Amino acid sequence: MIGMLTGTCLVKGEGEIIIDVNGVGYLVQCSSKASADITVGETVCMHIETHVREQAITLYAFETEDERSWFVHLQSVQGVGPKAALAILDILSPSQILSSASLGDKKAFAQAKGIGPKSASRIASELASKPLPRTRGLLGSNASKLDSHLSHSDSKKIENTELTLRNDAISALENLGVGQSDALRAVARAYNIIDGAPLLDDLIKLALKELGK
Repeated sequence: MIGMLTGTCLVKGEGEIIIDVNGVGYLVQCSSKASADITVGETVCMHIETHVREQAITLYAFETEDERSWFVHLQSVQGVGPKAALAILDILSPSQILSSASLGDKKAFAQAKGIGPKSASRIASELASKPLPRTRGLLGSNASKLDSHLSHSDSKKIENTELTLRNDAISALENLGVGQSDALRAVARAYNIIDGAPLLDDLIKLALKELGK
């Protein structure tokens, strides 16, 4: 099982790149946004999700572990396959997916290529009722720290911090006895109210206020 590839981008197209790792060229599928961010000749480090089918082995590449885990999580929704999951990740970051699902914002998912209104509604409702996606056990809580270290993009580092903060706040509310759906909505609403980067304690307090506690 390939979990990560580090090498030089030899060729790129829309939604796919070839990574040269010690003379071996790996063709990987990725979001159009990810391929656009990559320059031919630069060194890249990509998280890999391997799909084994009867007639093919396909490697899907992601800039962060959170993107990879949400790619897998999105496919737990009925009717969502790899193509649709990548389309969603093309327009929404992991934290935006979490927020949209928490608030039942089906319009956000409907913006993705190939996602119709019915599918968007199903994605929003099903994600809101599912447990949060988990990173690979090997990485565990270090996933966001690793991605922040590897990422050359400040926006990716901010995204990693924001998603970790949201997840920590949701976990804290659940530990206080708040149901997952209520915790998701409360944290999403609280995050939208706060200006700038909030502290965890402030986010939890505001989320509890949203819950009327």
